[in-house]
Amino acid sequence: MNFIAAAIAVAGAAIGASLGNGRVISTTIEAIARQPELQSRLQTLMFIGVGLIEAVPIMAVVIAFLLIFQ
Repeated sequence: MNFIAAAIAVAGAAIGASLGNGRVISTTIEAIARQPELQSRLQTLMFIGVGLIEAVPIMAVVIAFLLIFQ
């Protein structure tokens, strides 16, 4: 049962992170298309946002390992 819970946690986090990353990147591309002079600032903010979003699946993997090996 722990294996199923771990798999669901990791899968849900991966799906959520992929949707979040897609939204952040598409919004950044739209903003750069509207105001090309802000490209460097927008890219910096995008990379920070993507990094924060990617922290969620990493935490889910840690929680999954805790569920499996407990």
